[in-house]
Amino acid sequence: MAEIVLSALLTVVFEKLSSTAVNKIARSKKIHSELKKWESSLSMIQALLMDASQKEVTDEVVKRWLNSLEHLAYDIDDVLDTLATEAMHHEFVNESEALTNKVRKLIPSCCTSFPFNTRMISKLDNITTKLQELVAQKNDLGLSVKTEQFIRNKNRSYQTSVGNLKGIVGREGDKKVLLDKLLGDDQCNENFSIVPIVGMGGMGKTTLARLLYDDKKVKDHFELKAWVCVSEDFDSFKISEEIFQSVSGESKKFKNLNLLQEALRDQLVGKRFLLVLDDVWSDKIEDWETLVGPFYAGAPGSKIIITTRKKELLRQLGHDHPYDLRKLSHNDALALFAQHALGEANFDSHLTLREHGEGIVKKCDGLPLALRALGCLLRTKIDEEEWKEVLNDEIWRLQDGGDIVPALRLSYQELSACVKQLFAYCSLLPKDCVFEKEDLILLWMAEGFLRQSNTSKSMERLGEEYFEELLSRSFFQAVPGDESLFVMHDLINDLATYVAGDFFARLDIDMEKDFGKDAPKQYRHMSVIRERYISYKKFKAFERAKSLRTLLVVPVLVRDSSDYFFLSSKVMVDLIPELPYLRVLCLSHLQIDEVPESVGKLKHLRYLNLSRTEITHLPEDVCNLFNLQTLIVFGCSKLTKLPDSFLKLKNLRHFDIRGTSLLKKMPLGIGELKNLHLSKIIIGGDSNFAITGLKNLKNFHRKVSIHGLDKVQNAPQAQELNFSQKGFSALMVEWSDVFDGSRNETLEKEVLDALKPRNEYLKDLDVVSYGGIDFPNWIGDPSFLWLTSVSITSCKKCLNLPSLGQLSSLKKLLIKDLDKVKVVGPQLLGTGPAFPSLEFLSFEGMPLWEEWSSSSDVIGGVFPCLQELTLDNCPNLAKVSLEALRSLRILKIKNCGGSVLRSLIRVAPSVTKLNIDGISGLTDGVWRDVMGSLRAVEEVKIEKCHEIKYLWESEAEASKVFVNLRKLKLRICEELVSLGEKEEENDNSGCNHLTSLKIVSCKNLERFSCPDNIESLTIDTCDSIKCVSFPTGGCQKLKSLMIVFCNQLSEKELEKVLPITSTSMLESVGISLWPNLKSVNELTKFIRLTDLLIINCPSIESFPADVLPTFTSLKRLIIMGCENMDVASFGLWPPNLGFLQIGGLKKPISQCGTQTFPTSLVDLTLLGGTGEEDDVIISASQLSHMLPSSLTNLNLWEFKKLESVSKGLQHLTSLQHLHISNCPKMKDLPETLLPSLLSLEIWECPDEMKEKTSRRGSYWPLISYIPRVTYADES
Repeated sequence: MAEIVLSALLTVVFEKLSSTAVNKIARSKKIHSELKKWESSLSMIQALLMDASQKEVTDEVVKRWLNSLEHLAYDIDDVLDTLATEAMHHEFVNESEALTNKVRKLIPSCCTSFPFNTRMISKLDNITTKLQELVAQKNDLGLSVKTEQFIRNKNRSYQTSVGNLKGIVGREGDKKVLLDKLLGDDQCNENFSIVPIVGMGGMGKTTLARLLYDDKKVKDHFELKAWVCVSEDFDSFKISEEIFQSVSGESKKFKNLNLLQEALRDQLVGKRFLLVLDDVWSDKIEDWETLVGPFYAGAPGSKIIITTRKKELLRQLGHDHPYDLRKLSHNDALALFAQHALGEANFDSHLTLREHGEGIVKKCDGLPLALRALGCLLRTKIDEEEWKEVLNDEIWRLQDGGDIVPALRLSYQELSACVKQLFAYCSLLPKDCVFEKEDLILLWMAEGFLRQSNTSKSMERLGEEYFEELLSRSFFQAVPGDESLFVMHDLINDLATYVAGDFFARLDIDMEKDFGKDAPKQYRHMSVIRERYISYKKFKAFERAKSLRTLLVVPVLVRDSSDYFFLSSKVMVDLIPELPYLRVLCLSHLQIDEVPESVGKLKHLRYLNLSRTEITHLPEDVCNLFNLQTLIVFGCSKLTKLPDSFLKLKNLRHFDIRGTSLLKKMPLGIGELKNLHLSKIIIGGDSNFAITGLKNLKNFHRKVSIHGLDKVQNAPQAQELNFSQKGFSALMVEWSDVFDGSRNETLEKEVLDALKPRNEYLKDLDVVSYGGIDFPNWIGDPSFLWLTSVSITSCKKCLNLPSLGQLSSLKKLLIKDLDKVKVVGPQLLGTGPAFPSLEFLSFEGMPLWEEWSSSSDVIGGVFPCLQELTLDNCPNLAKVSLEALRSLRILKIKNCGGSVLRSLIRVAPSVTKLNIDGISGLTDGVWRDVMGSLRAVEEVKIEKCHEIKYLWESEAEASKVFVNLRKLKLRICEELVSLGEKEEENDNSGCNHLTSLKIVSCKNLERFSCPDNIESLTIDTCDSIKCVSFPTGGCQKLKSLMIVFCNQLSEKELEKVLPITSTSMLESVGISLWPNLKSVNELTKFIRLTDLLIINCPSIESFPADVLPTFTSLKRLIIMGCENMDVASFGLWPPNLGFLQIGGLKKPISQCGTQTFPTSLVDLTLLGGTGEEDDVIISASQLSHMLPSSLTNLNLWEFKKLESVSKGLQHLTSLQHLHISNCPKMKDLPETLLPSLLSLEIWECPDEMKEKTSRRGSYWPLISYIPRVTYADES
């Protein structure tokens, strides 16, 4: 497969060899004759490539010859690139003489030159010798000059993704069977059941699952849905997080799996859900057990679809007969192939092709992916001979492809050499990696894959065409639900890895690859899978890859989530400077705060991605990267300064500085970079220069923001940007947030009018701090057919909203901080049906807003699709007269009046989730009126409503109204006395469906009755509560109990709340700051407990430690700050315990005897300090009996006399995270462990330790290996 890269690479080499600038430099270095020899030899070799590419398939010697030649071609290109770079340097120095004095002063008088030293001369001689040897071998290999037998149609019509074709062939019966399983009432012991779909790769499991997932009956049947691609790495935390984000719509972060799964359980409780776990590879039952806990909270009839190639996990789950997805029948396969190859349902109109088509279909053996790929390949071929060539191709008979499907190899073989190279490059992307078209094209461009001398098209345009070809041939697939994202099927990814050969390497998270001593030297392109902590060990293979061109930390998706990852500083300081031939460097999302100046010496670098890092500035030396094409600092929220010498970056084409709010100034002269695609414009300083200096820019990023528009002096300046001709998909326009006498309302409207973009592309529009009284007509113009999101914020002088109601595709609208708007009505709606697609609407910060109405004259209604409405800080809104909001499901009202709540609830009968916060005038009477319209509500959250004393009059009333209420949270309601006004003697039958109840910081709450079916109960910081009324026999369905800081609550209440039988469902108990609690012995009978927390309970004197070994389900245990609790009985622990925090008890933790910890214990926190005396621990060796070798996480807190941890930890060879806090006498660290740690945190320890762990400290050579090092002072 080496011919792929060689053919494309030699094209680049010849282009450089013929460059006038390169030849001029070569003559000055006296190496021009050497380059001519290279050109002659390479021309001879190029003529042999066609024959070699055919022979390498079966001849291993030819394959090795091509491999050696490719290595040499890379080396030649590196030398020529060095010459071309020096030529650019000389050209820049000459041009700088003509610059204005103002700009020239910012450019250093000297720049790095690239002298040809002895080492380089030796390299040239070595290349020449090897090249002559390879030419001499051609006769022995029997290579001769051959030409292609046919010329591919370069202007072939690219098809769109096959996802646009209607229907799925041959799966109607499968769908019907599985649909019955999903919608039927299975007899199941749990609230959920599993629907497994098993089949080999490429069989269509994911396609079928998506077909079920999107079915209308399924959508109507399930209340919540979530889809997670699991892949080979079964990460329970990641999977749980994705499910939580899908069902809650929140991007909340969690510190550990327990907190995450509690939140997920709260979301699922009492609701029928559908979950798809796609592409599951794990066969470990333990993986499933760590994930499944929250699913039990769902309503009966919940379903989980699992697609997998492996049956072992399903067998362990009791599914001996999963649904086995079979290959397509011959007729169905033929129909699917015809659909993709001919665009028709059969061969009736192409009878001459039918025989060959049937032969091809037979070879595809009923595999849908293969049929689709070959169908796309033949889509533009109607000649019978071409079909016959595919049918009789040698690839069908080859045996060396491993698990690669021959049909996929054949489809790949038909690509042009250039496109083959682009596809092989995709082997650097991990399986199931989601990517954006533009991100991939920029990488291709940086590698030099998109240079063609015979076309006037830009590299970006070429990249788009090649991308569309790969998409049309099913090498890429669009991600369902987001047309801008793409993914490769696993088998396609395997194919890319196979054809990429020996020059590409991907270090997957779980891949312990033995590279051998010399193997890394051959690699030119390498990627590392991004994980939370990236140690230097993962980069060891790179140390010997001195010719590396690509270093990618993947995924590279620029708009990826805001998750953060940690990289060993040794990589930045020591490794990267030793990779002089790097062309691509991606460090996206890594917590690096400084870019070393040595990066400026990577003179071949074309692509530098520092997005979402912690950097505050870019070093001036970055401007010595003359070849740099792409610089990405998107989302660098701390970036304040850019280099002054940007004019030196003559080849810069893409500069993404979106999401850099602290950056207030553009580099001087940036408008002179005429090929630049800008994503953000900052108008500042000399406004005339800043705005007019950009008029020469012809290109912009598809997503653009422009800031400082208040400094534009006249509308023609804005018109010079020519936005009307720009095809933006997203546009943000922003003025200063200071509204003083300098603002010109008329001018600002003219400027905004001049910035109107082309209407056929725009999807997102943000207008920020605009100072006009009203808006120009284009804001809301119905011709913006694709506009889906509009945000208008901080436009403090506007009196009226623009007419947005006629935007047919608008789904999300945010109106925020419009201080002077008083009425929202017909002007917003326009004429005709209003907001036909709007799903999310939010009004925030509208202090003078008084009236909101929708006109009844509008034909077709208003807000027919509105699902979520938010009103925040609209204190004067009193009159609300809207048509019925029948699709509204989520209503959030904060800092508004009670009349608003009452008015909206009356027109929104289908609201299922209600959040109210700080509602003035919300008395018991008003609330009772509201409550009568809440029959559909499932979740209620009430915060800071200080006038409510009782939620309902009686339990009977509550049970009649809240017929669907499942979750109730009350927080900071200061006058709340009880849930029900009347004390009743019945058996607490109100709110029969309520399963989750949280009451937090309600200081006057005295009592409440707990419903029968409660599963999760939290009482937190309720100072006055004395008693809780529970059903007879306790809460039998209770799974989670949390009681925190309830000073008046008597000890007997714990006995009342706990179920009387040991067969209860109780799984999690947390008790903290409960001064009256003296015993927790009642908890010993609950053997299903997985989490137990007892914190700061001073009256507890003992703990029933002797029964801990019987708690086989307990995985997390915290016993801390109970100053009177005796520790003498501790010694044996739960057999599956994984997390333990203990300390601050009656006696020092060091006085615990010999401990028998389970091997499952990986996370341990020890707390010093006791109720009677200070801990006497001076050295960690005194704690060694408390430190099992299985630990990966160790926290040592508040050991006031601890001086040394250099001894006593050596046996912790699995330790990855060490956290030492508030140990004021500590003097050292465990040196032998430091290089293998992933994180080291030192808090509130002596200044001496801070000095030792600084970059100049004695520990730094060891600490530099650690991805995350944190030191926090006591302050």
